[in-house]
Amino acid sequence: MRKNFKPDIQYLLKILRREKTDRPVLFEFIIDDSLLRRHSNKFQNSPAGTLEYFVMVADAFKNLGYDYAPVYPWHTNMLTFTKAQHATKESYSLNEAAVITDRDSFEKYTWPDSQRGDYEVFETINPSLPDGMKLLACSNGGILEHAFDLCGFENLCMIAMLDSEFAHEIFENIGRRLFEYYQIVSAFDSVGVCVVNDDWGFKTQTMFSPELMRKYVFPWTRKIIQTIHENGKPVILHSCGNLKTIMNEIIDDLEIDGKHSFEDEIYPIEDAYDWWHDRIALMGGIDVGFLSTKSPDEIRGRSINLLKKTSDTGAYALGSGNSIPPYVPEDNYLAMISSVEQFD
Repeated sequence: MRKNFKPDIQYLLKILRREKTDRPVLFEFIIDDSLLRRHSNKFQNSPAGTLEYFVMVADAFKNLGYDYAPVYPWHTNMLTFTKAQHATKESYSLNEAAVITDRDSFEKYTWPDSQRGDYEVFETINPSLPDGMKLLACSNGGILEHAFDLCGFENLCMIAMLDSEFAHEIFENIGRRLFEYYQIVSAFDSVGVCVVNDDWGFKTQTMFSPELMRKYVFPWTRKIIQTIHENGKPVILHSCGNLKTIMNEIIDDLEIDGKHSFEDEIYPIEDAYDWWHDRIALMGGIDVGFLSTKSPDEIRGRSINLLKKTSDTGAYALGSGNSIPPYVPEDNYLAMISSVEQFD
């Protein structure tokens, strides 16, 4: 745990404005639930999704040295798109489990009502948040992810290529609901930052061609980011994959404040920082494979070098390339975050 640490959301906000800070800033999107419970002093046995659970998460994030705490909507009754069972597994084919395959199934699908979600945690948690801390709000999947889950990868590609009007209707129904969701959550005073989490790529390129991204995904993503910004909150894009071909649009057109999710095999965070730090904040980047297989000393060394590399210009928060799943050794994770003690 980070000794005598006092969270202050202004540090994360400065990073997202690409300003220098007088101490390092940590960023993590998802941390394994059992690890959080071990590092919290509050409600360690609370059921997921309850107010006590999110108080537990906030306490753990504070103890580990973060200036914010996430609210994971997959533990709540917020905006959820009903999917076939295959699409709820941790690993599955994007061609399986389609529930919308044609207009008939599209018309029969029951779309969720974003206005009827349970947003109570955003209203009730404020008195229980550590001083200086705010919440990080995200969604239960993004526009493209939901489209693939609902329609299947190959089927969605065929619809997008052969029936543009139908494809627009699918993305309209998903995008509008996510827009309404972010419009609601970003307005809460308890929220300091929003993450738009939508996987757009894989190791060599984007999932959809850049042309199809511009046609179907970007319009509603742009509206989502605009409404978050109108509510005075910055936006971090969490997206896996190789996005080099669309990074200029991510930065200049969508006006995203920070980018998260990096893999060494695609492009290391050190390279991404060199390419883009003067235009967008870079979040995390210590590859999950590196975190899982290297020694604590190697992990600490790379983390310290990253903090040294980025200290003069800002626009960087230290963390993993994606998340902290159960298979990352806890000592390795702690070696990464403890590297900030060299600069405290």
